[in-house]
Amino acid sequence: MPQRYIFLFFYCIFVCHELNSKYWIMRALTIFFLSLFSLPLMLNAQSVDEMLQKVSAAIEAGQNGQAVSYFRQTISLNIDRTEMYYWTNVDKNSEVSVKLANELAVAYKKNRNYDKAYLFYKELLQKAPNNVDYLESCAEMQVYRGQEKDALHMYEKILQLDADNLAANIFLGNYYYLMAEREKKQLEADYKKIPSPTKMQYARYRDGLSKVFSTGYERARSSLQKVVLRFPSTEAQKTLDKILRIEKEVKR
Repeated sequence: MPQRYIFLFFYCIFVCHELNSKYWIMRALTIFFLSLFSLPLMLNAQSVDEMLQKVSAAIEAGQNGQAVSYFRQTISLNIDRTEMYYWTNVDKNSEVSVKLANELAVAYKKNRNYDKAYLFYKELLQKAPNNVDYLESCAEMQVYRGQEKDALHMYEKILQLDADNLAANIFLGNYYYLMAEREKKQLEADYKKIPSPTKMQYARYRDGLSKVFSTGYERARSSLQKVVLRFPSTEAQKTLDKILRIEKEVKR
């Protein structure tokens, strides 16, 4: 505790004792403890300002590694202030801006603030549209945010750049399988509603099943086969076995 706070405490007690008033003693103690509790907030604000000044100084000196280190420490002190510093003080065309944006993206993801994490991963992706790591991170955040359609397009782009990407193949394999299952169940439900189906209606039903298999199950199998080649996934193998059984039914 700083000496000035200790001095203030005893001075308040002395004055109030001289005034011989319990009311003033309690009032003085209240003011003292309120001041004491506000001390960490003041020190934190001072520390953030000092660290951000160090970030600026390091950037000006071309010491990008040191700047990132200071920036990371500032994030742990006050992520909102650090984000504001990024938007208002960092040259977005500089090399270090990429590293600082990545630090904020990782921090927000760790804090489960997926909206902010996506914002910064998107910022990085704009700088490097074909960067697989950024695409993968953006897609992951979109899944957490409930934006599966957007995530689907991103994972499909990832496979164009890296056909064996594990995260993309896991997502797409499961996504295509679930969509195919939904379409297959709908086809079966609609067909069962027909009291006495004609040969034409049956043929149309079988064609529908074949189309679902080729556009859904087949795509799911392609991705899941790549998954099991990378590591022995029991769930992925079970899904592949189901697809094989469905294929036999469709092509019988």
